[in-house]
Amino acid sequence: MNTTKDERYLRAKRRLDKEKEFYRHLFCYVVINLILILINYWTFWKVKWFFFPAVGWGVGLAFHAASVFLVNGFFGAQWEERKIRQYMREEEENTRWE
Repeated sequence: MNTTKDERYLRAKRRLDKEKEFYRHLFCYVVINLILILINYWTFWKVKWFFFPAVGWGVGLAFHAASVFLVNGFFGAQWEERKIRQYMREEEENTRWE
């Protein structure tokens, strides 16, 4: 499958935008959880409630990281291109016999 320079540029730009969004998400996670830890420390330190939002949000952050950095994973861009080519081939073969 031939791709032009412009198509490659647009794909790279989209990937960069996804990475930037992940790093913004990570920055917010760190800052807000530090604030929650401080609030927990200043109010009632015997119960470490800050742990619950940190873990819940951390799971979401892990999924976000996986979607950004595991681009060649099971459902990555290469898999998509392979499936598109497969479906196009199948359709072409089916229309040949009609």
